[in-house]
Amino acid sequence: MKTIEAVRYKQRLDNLFECGSKFSDDIEMLSHWAKYLCIMVSGFIETAVRATYTAYARKKAAPYVANYACAKLGKLSNPKMQDICELTRSFNETWGNRLEKATDGDIKDAVDSIVANRNQIAHGRDVGMSFARVKKYYGSVVKMVEIVEATLSEEP
Repeated sequence: MKTIEAVRYKQRLDNLFECGSKFSDDIEMLSHWAKYLCIMVSGFIETAVRATYTAYARKKAAPYVANYACAKLGKLSNPKMQDICELTRSFNETWGNRLEKATDGDIKDAVDSIVANRNQIAHGRDVGMSFARVKKYYGSVVKMVEIVEATLSEEP
């Protein structure tokens, strides 16, 4: 993780997953914890993607262009993998295509599942999200953020 926001959020999530593992004997509590973690991981996706692109814009663009990009990024909400790829394409089409290819499969499925389940949880619906599944998806989400960061460090 390269941005302070992403690093802090990831550390917080790592600690929450560690705390959640202490509930292994209490299935009901672990189920509630999984829902909470799903919402938090969705927030991590949003925060890490926004922070990464904001940092890039501030580093590479003129101040007024960076301000515009940052204002648009501030509206990023619950991005699925397709949204992140489209955002990347708006910076550089080649990067977006590479990102889509690099995240196709398990990573895309994990990001999309986290966001979809987060929306279901937020609307009071039951989801079949287990602690183990959220933890697995979180690993894929971290990989996605690392791929996004690596993509933006490449020269167009």
